[in-house]
Amino acid sequence: MSEVRRLLEKSGYSNKAIEYYLKKVNVGRIENPSVHATYTGPCGDTLEVYLKIESNVIKDAKFQAVGCAGAFSSGSALMEMVKEKTLEETEKITETDIISFLEGIPKQKIHCACLASRTLQKAIEKYRSSRADT
Repeated sequence: MSEVRRLLEKSGYSNKAIEYYLKKVNVGRIENPSVHATYTGPCGDTLEVYLKIESNVIKDAKFQAVGCAGAFSSGSALMEMVKEKTLEETEKITETDIISFLEGIPKQKIHCACLASRTLQKAIEKYRSSRADT
């Protein structure tokens, strides 16, 4: 077992959250995204979200982050959760849903799920306002 995995387990991350972090699930950029948004949380971590949207459905979702394992696992999970969902379905996803999807993260990292959720909401708001202008 790697030292990183051991430390994350000891900190209270679930195996699923650790896998999402270690495998960098959905980490990256989308060329020519429908929308791109960045948000920095109160803890100083920053998430960037890239969405490809077709007919009101999120077809692809990726993110980049400057932050801890909690930010990366939460961002990875949320991008997985929103693929093939409508914007309306996506807007209903809460921090609690992200934590449940990950099967648990340390209590002190719950704000990371909030960061992921807020960044996604900002991306959707930005997308909708850009569409309203056309």
